[in-house]
Amino acid sequence: MRPWLVYGFLLALKGLARLFYRVEMTWVGDPPPDRWEHLRLLVFLHHTSLYEPIFLGGAPNGFIRQVAFHGVLPAAEKTTARPIVGMLFRMIAAQVVPISRARDHTWFEVLRKIDPESMVVLLPEGRMMRTNGLDAHGRPMTVRGGIADVLEAVGEGRMLVAYSGGLHHVQAPGERVPRVFRTVRMRLELLAIAPYVREALDGRGPDELREAVCADLERRRWLHCPVAGPRPWPEPANPIQT
Repeated sequence: MRPWLVYGFLLALKGLARLFYRVEMTWVGDPPPDRWEHLRLLVFLHHTSLYEPIFLGGAPNGFIRQVAFHGVLPAAEKTTARPIVGMLFRMIAAQVVPISRARDHTWFEVLRKIDPESMVVLLPEGRMMRTNGLDAHGRPMTVRGGIADVLEAVGEGRMLVAYSGGLHHVQAPGERVPRVFRTVRMRLELLAIAPYVREALDGRGPDELREAVCADLERRRWLHCPVAGPRPWPEPANPIQT
């Protein structure tokens, strides 16, 4: 019963998003006709707002159904613990797992939830960018190493990297009321997981794998996020070649 409730909730969010926002989605490269199939990992980069479900307005219903029936979403404990916001966040994937943002039992619970049909939805920066381009503690928006654990746990299939154009023009952290009738932009990139991990490993150990994947995603974010004006991050090293 829960997957159908989640699916209905996500479709309602999609309908509201299409009513109040214009969602522009483009692709990096030339994706295949079955671009929305065989997805095992959705990586969302440039996390700027809790209103990012707006981007559902540009997603096909088949993708939304996969999130509702097979999605595994790690979410910050402080978000899921909120009375109303937390209740809504627990309805945006089949399994929403509260995490402490540390590499502790809560993170390993996420990894235990991954099965051969799971599609993990991950925001690997782990916190939201403020309007100054930094997180709430004044630190750069780096990618955290837990994504390497997920890549190894998933093993094969496709990774869809979603590069957000940012939502500060809709709702910045700390603002209560979102602005409507705005255009939101996202760029999408498909990567095959198995060759991506092989190239990232390339004789490296587990810690070096984490560093390589984080550096690569930060580079891809710098290249592909459809942001206006100067990038809010320094240009990092070259990406993994896949």
